[in-house]
Amino acid sequence: MSVAALVLAAGSSSRLGQPKQLLRLAGESLVHRAARLALAAGCDPVLVVIGARGAAVAQALAGLGVACVPNPEWREGMAASIRSGVARLRHCDPPPSGLLILLSDQPAVDADCLRSLLDAHHEHPERRVACSYAETPGVPALFPPADWDALLALRGDRGAQALLSADPASLLQVPLPGGERDVDRPEDARALD
Repeated sequence: MSVAALVLAAGSSSRLGQPKQLLRLAGESLVHRAARLALAAGCDPVLVVIGARGAAVAQALAGLGVACVPNPEWREGMAASIRSGVARLRHCDPPPSGLLILLSDQPAVDADCLRSLLDAHHEHPERRVACSYAETPGVPALFPPADWDALLALRGDRGAQALLSADPASLLQVPLPGGERDVDRPEDARALD
């Protein structure tokens, strides 16, 4: 069973004032790191949704075996990026058994975390699997094909959080200490050093 990964990297990083996808952690851009971790965990295919500064983000991925998916509606927010990626998955043959959605700006995420999500999916392929941190489920999160129509129906900048919260009893959760830490403001960027 192959699991596709969808790295959301289309935003303009307006609160940060510079493209967060291109910030560096241990000498590697955040978007390159997220895509590399998805590959290392065994995801196939790995799709990176690009929008604002798309050419620069795509260039940062040079040499990785990933596909860039343009999101012309990136200004809408996260939901548009998810829709772009899921629409692209519809063309995969054979279709993947699940979709792992991750961001490029969560320094606590590593390949072991992603493998834990994939392992839980392989044991329970019909269920959603999400990381848990700050007492709530969140991304990275893995969705079975039964959820893809709901992902295509998302609108706005809220992503798939409503799906993760819809049926807490059936949601599988993988602890991710520090998962709530992301890069949204200049002080977050400085903390990467």
